[in-house]
Amino acid sequence: QVRVVESGGGLVQPGGSLRLSCAASGSIFRIYAMHWYRQAPGNERALVASIISGTTNYADSVKGRFTISRDNAKNTVYLQMNSLKPEDTAVYYCNVIVAGVGAYWGQGTQVTVSS
Repeated sequence: QVRVVESGGGLVQPGGSLRLSCAASGSIFRIYAMHWYRQAPGNERALVASIISGTTNYADSVKGRFTISRDNAKNTVYLQMNSLKPEDTAVYYCNVIVAGVGAYWGQGTQVTVSS
């Protein structure tokens, strides 16, 4: 069994910053990939950023503002979000791909960008 827990969401003013964390625990031999998705009301869940064996990818809407990083020793992935905009408001979800086991989701953390 694998558990995925996100933290770090909250309310921030436009132009501000937040750092999200996602920790995976349980029966993990190797994590293949870690992703951040987000879902705004009325929208589908969309991929924001990925990190796979050190290679990172970003949605066009967040390039240059968000940075994904990973601490392999802690099975933790981070999402540093800078220059936040109201359109970044969403529930942010972490998705962890455990090699040979499967994909796991966290419960989500709310990010609200508003003045």
